[in-house]
Amino acid sequence: MLLGCIADDFTGASDLANTLAKGGMRTTQFIGVPSGPAAADCEAGVVALKSRSIPAATAVSQSLAALRWLQQQGCRQFLFKYCSTFDSTPQGNIGPVGEALAEALGTKGVVACPAFPTTGRTIYQGHLFVKDRLLSESGMEKHPLTPMTDPDLRRFLALQTKTPVGHVPWTTVNAGAAAVAAALNEAAGRGETLVIVDAITDADLLTIGAALAGAPLVTGGSGIALGLPENFRKAGLLSGQGSAFTPVDGPAVVLAGSCSGATREQVRIHAGKHPGLALEIDKIMSGTLTPEQAAFFLMERIRLTPICYSTATPEEVKQMQDRYGREAVAEAIEGFFGELAFILNNRGVNRIVVAGGETSGAVVSALEIDRLDIGPEIDPGVPALSGTRNGPLALALKSGNFGAPDFFDKAAAVLAGKAAGGAA
Repeated sequence: MLLGCIADDFTGASDLANTLAKGGMRTTQFIGVPSGPAAADCEAGVVALKSRSIPAATAVSQSLAALRWLQQQGCRQFLFKYCSTFDSTPQGNIGPVGEALAEALGTKGVVACPAFPTTGRTIYQGHLFVKDRLLSESGMEKHPLTPMTDPDLRRFLALQTKTPVGHVPWTTVNAGAAAVAAALNEAAGRGETLVIVDAITDADLLTIGAALAGAPLVTGGSGIALGLPENFRKAGLLSGQGSAFTPVDGPAVVLAGSCSGATREQVRIHAGKHPGLALEIDKIMSGTLTPEQAAFFLMERIRLTPICYSTATPEEVKQMQDRYGREAVAEAIEGFFGELAFILNNRGVNRIVVAGGETSGAVVSALEIDRLDIGPEIDPGVPALSGTRNGPLALALKSGNFGAPDFFDKAAAVLAGKAAGGAA
């Protein structure tokens, strides 16, 4: 293995794996820290953790365990992947995990760049934008678990770190890879462990990637990986074998647990053409709606690619959190979707499209899949995935804000090996 990656959630892991596979690296996504070695032909391994919203000390411990396993696989470089909207709290977990990995690898002047211009995430003067809005005005300020109210990444990351946070401005990035590398070395000399680096185009990310050819550690969103495969290619280390993804043509279902605006629109469109079951939090909390009942509804309509969704508005989510408690609501919904996916797969459903990072984590954990092969890209940042449970299984794990309005139908088609416009 050449590149070892640690992702703080499951959709982010598949997003990163998608970038690396498109760059020509034979890539595998691992669910949690594996107990055994990776396949000998794996060039990029992405360990998917569910560590974004857990206590910082636990996130650090899990990430260091992933690092140790990746070191055992012989990796030459390591990457810590977090969300392109920098999802975290003033306590962590980006800063604590980033610093812990850097300390374990004995390095400073480490890039911190969540930019993903393809989906509208850019960084300028250290501030994160979502399309034409500052992060704090993008809707992310209403996130139920990690509300992002400060777009100044230097200031926000400094709340989470023990060492100073550096900054490489866009003017330096525009000057080329050598200028970026020099700026990072200077930051290391000042004792700055994590360094926010501006990027407003994919070309900027390629420049930054070229500057990181010898860097022990890289951190950022999936976009920061755009330029990394080329470094290994230039060194003559890539096999060119391509993807091991296997399409699956069987019963399909959509499970949507994200409350993002993009997912709510995708649900509206899909439920307008397919059977849909809307989950009511009160019924889940009281136990009057069970996963078994939801599975019965979906299996009765399985030929029509049904959808089960819990996509309340931020205001509705806040009301439920105030009534039952934030953690209790999150655990109940995630547990519901996880058990539902388990039941459905046991009954023959082998194409599952999931929306939402926490929901994706719950589903994959419940299915107890240990690794996934990376297939074709469905929409920017979202690949098709294949694994094995009760026979072949194909998944799409979509971050809440990703995907076109018709994503769910498109995903079901791609998982079956059909063109995106084909029948689901």
